[in-house]
Amino acid sequence: MNPRDVEPRLLRGFVAVAEELHFTRAAARLYVAQQALSRDVRRLEAALGAGLFVRTTRAVELTDDGERLLPLARRVLAAHEALAAAFACAGPRPLLVDLNTDGPSTARAVLERARELAPDCELMARFESGLTHAAAEVAAGRLDVSFGYAHGLDPALRARLAHRPVRYEPLAVLLPDGHPLGTRAEVPLDALAGETVYAGAGNPRTLEWTGLARELFAGRGIALAPPAPVAIGKEEFRRIMAKTRNPVLVTVDFLDLPGCVKRPLVEPLPLSPLSMVWRKGFSHPGLDALHQAAAGIAAERGWLDVPPASWRPAALTGAPGGG
Repeated sequence: MNPRDVEPRLLRGFVAVAEELHFTRAAARLYVAQQALSRDVRRLEAALGAGLFVRTTRAVELTDDGERLLPLARRVLAAHEALAAAFACAGPRPLLVDLNTDGPSTARAVLERARELAPDCELMARFESGLTHAAAEVAAGRLDVSFGYAHGLDPALRARLAHRPVRYEPLAVLLPDGHPLGTRAEVPLDALAGETVYAGAGNPRTLEWTGLARELFAGRGIALAPPAPVAIGKEEFRRIMAKTRNPVLVTVDFLDLPGCVKRPLVEPLPLSPLSMVWRKGFSHPGLDALHQAAAGIAAERGWLDVPPASWRPAALTGAPGGG
């Protein structure tokens, strides 16, 4: 054993014997067998290449090397105890949870329930706007959890992550004020034929969302809007939308914006498969709470039920073009 690899237990045993100058009393103080304590002292002497005690039938005394080691061992053990105490008080580090957007969402509902289930854990929200970007951050350890269409990720990236289904989110269309379809309570997909609909094209953070939209629009006469400036924040998003006047593909929980109307899509009802995504092998009590929250809310609200006459991407159904 290298001296650099000496275990704190060996130093603890040495200090007890050095202070008691008696193996039996030192063993009783540490609540260990005397034979085990003697064995640990011999291991420490072998690691350091030095005798630490002079043992006689009547007494135990420190050698010069033992005298030299004693203050060093006490400092090492004090530092070790300080380290343990600091992290015992702090508990697990905060869990960084990406919600994609700072507004109402499925992910926010799961996070808020998880905070109730684990009040002693710190679950910190982040807003990365797109699972493609967030998943790479999760894989790199800069985020812990995100939400989105996991099957739309690059397979090489997805292979590094674990995910669980959370909800089949109904989709909607966000229409600028004055759009003819805004007078309807619901918008059939076929009514979007001839329209150019924005779904994040050109935004490298949202490739999975654009891919889902492309699959949904295929064969329906709906064009995917060309790239637009990436808007950060709802005010910039509203401004760009008002400028282009393109309908926007969103989920039904997407925040309401001034100057726009949101209408659910139907015939068929398109569903976006939302999953929770985390690093393979990662564990944290906050992650356990998120799992519990997602399962509980999904059961209560029927989030994983698939209504009849609905559409899901082919990655989930195996049918060409989804179904």
